[in-house]
Parts: sequence; C-alpha cells; structure tokens
Amino acid sequence: MTDWSTLVAPGFSELDSFALGETVAGVQARYGLDEVVKLNWNENLFGPLPGVVEAVREELDGVALYPELVNTAFREEVARYVGTKPESVVPGHGTLALIGTLATVFLRPGDRVVVPAPAYGLYAQLSAIRGASVERVALRELALDLDAMARAASETSARIVWVCDPHNPTGSALDRAKWERFLDALPAGCVAIVDEAYIDYLPVERRVRRELDVESGRPVVLLRSFSKFFGLAGLRLGYAIVDEGLAPYLDLVEEPFNVNCAGLAAGRASLRLTDVADRRRAEVAEARHALSQGLHDAGLEPQPSVANFVLARVDVDDVALAEGLAARGLLIRPGADFGLPGSVRITVGPIPLMDRVAAEVLAVCQALRG
Repeated sequence: MTDWSTLVAPGFSELDSFALGETVAGVQARYGLDEVVKLNWNENLFGPLPGVVEAVREELDGVALYPELVNTAFREEVARYVGTKPESVVPGHGTLALIGTLATVFLRPGDRVVVPAPAYGLYAQLSAIRGASVERVALRELALDLDAMARAASETSARIVWVCDPHNPTGSALDRAKWERFLDALPAGCVAIVDEAYIDYLPVERRVRRELDVESGRPVVLLRSFSKFFGLAGLRLGYAIVDEGLAPYLDLVEEPFNVNCAGLAAGRASLRLTDVADRRRAEVAEARHALSQGLHDAGLEPQPSVANFVLARVDVDDVALAEGLAARGLLIRPGADFGLPGSVRITVGPIPLMDRVAAEVLAVCQALRG
C-alpha cells in the first residue's frame, strides 16, 4: 500500500483539517428532529435579494459556454459598485479560494504571517500549508489589537498581516483612525490582507474606504464575499480588490474561468439592487437588535455587533448550552470552538426566529443553572 504521508509536502501531517462540525442530518438523526435551524455558520437566513434567483435561471441557458463575457461583465459591475477599476477586480470561487491564492502568491517556506486570535481559521491554515510560520496576536477587549499586530509584523518581518473587518467572531468594526495608524506602522515588505466578508452589513458612511488605499498604492489587498450579506453561499462567489500591478500575478494562480456563470450572474444582479439592499441592511439590523435584547433578557451579555451574528458571554458552559439548543433544533457556535470559552455566537435571522432563539436560550440556561 502507498504511504501518502511520505509523498505529500512537508508539514501537511502536522495540520488539522478545517472543522465543519456536525451536519444537519446528523443532528436530526441524533435527536430525532424533523427540522434543524443553522445559526452557527453565519449564513444569510433571509435568503438572496429579490430577483437574483431569477437572474441565475436566465443565465443557465449559456452553461455550455465558458463564462468569458460574464466574467468581464462581473468585473465591471463590481468596479461600479465599489468605485474602482475593473482591472483591480479579481473574481474568486469564494473568498476561501482567494485566501489560498494570495498565500501562494506571497508566501515562501519560512516566511512569517500575523493573524488575530481568534479569527477565521483558514488564514493560519492556508498560510501554514505554504510553509509559513504563524504569529497569533490576541484580541484586546474583544476587538482587534492593531497596534500589537503591527508590532508583531515588525518584530517577525512578516510578509502578511491578516485582518478581518468587521471581525469574526466578535462582530466589532474598526474606524479610520485606527486603520491609518496600523497601516503607517506596517514594516516594508508586509502586505495587509483584509477580509471584508461582512462589510456590506455596514452603511457606506461607516465603512473604512480601503479601496482608496489600494488605489493610492498602499500594500493592501481586500477580500469580499457574496456568501454573507447577499445570501449566495451555495454559489461560492467572492472577489479581491487589488492594485492593477498585482492582479496579473493572482490571475496566474487562479485558473481561467474560475467562477461559474450562475454565480457571476447572481453577483451582478445582487450589486444592482442598491435600494433593496438598503432595506435588507435595515431589516438585519432590526433583527440583530431583537436578538441582542432577547439574549440580554435571558441573562447573557451580548456584545455590540455590526454583522449578521451576535457574540454573547454566558454564565453557563457554552458547549453544554450549544448541545441543549441542538436538542431543540437550533445550532449555534460555542465559543470553545474558536478560543472564546464562556461565549456563544449566534447568526441573525428574521425576528420571529430570533424571538424563538431567545426563549430557547433562556430555557436551556435555566436548566443548566439548576
């Protein structure tokens, strides 16, 4: 029999697979449930914007052809939406694929990267797969400590600092002043890669306009997703905003026609629906407030959030709370999964669902408190 561990690149055997957790079907079977609601992956429980699914159906007539023209049209639509040039837009099969592409482009064995802790686990994992060493910097009061991250980058001569803003799993957001100070403190030869997966939940006037940093030639790369605000997780669509001089290097790594025509059509349609998107943003904010208030009334300490989830401190075992809710058909994320034991993260959904979540959380917490 072939021993594949001797043939794969060094270091792979030391890495763990990205944990996806138990499937809905598994939870249903374990507890004998007919329905399970996923509030643990930050998917959009409101669904795609109106008209987007119809745009996908129309695009299916062209599935026999490579999406060359659709890809170009997508870049142009993103450029119009963001306020940049089409040449600065690099489509990707979800931001996850783009994270891997950027790690391939920038990292060599022995390089260093800086990541906040906690954060999305694939920043560190995909960097390590490319042979980099990972320097983790703890949050400060449940917010990114950009000063400490810049210091760590200087002390380790890091090639990449991974930033997530708005931050997952806390839901906090940066302001321009902190971002400017961080950017000025980065050492030469270091790139700030900012995952803005949740940026569309913020009103435009509250966003840090990092696309302007890209245009001005600063060492900044932006990643955006259609999985969260736009509700297209199943189509796996994202894009990078990069300097025009960097884009060709990403294109060398990304395979031609890397995004399917259905996803590209859905993305274009989503970006045109600005008025509808504004209403959806307000709807999510109202539901987020309802969830936070309900969790507070249940005895938890919800943290301020600008995203489609709420992190809350609990006075019971977070894993036991998650298990108790799973038995009631509600999947949430225990903080122990990502380095914040004593907390839980819950995805925001329509207000009636949030009312149910709050009631079930109260019931399980009361049982655990005895």
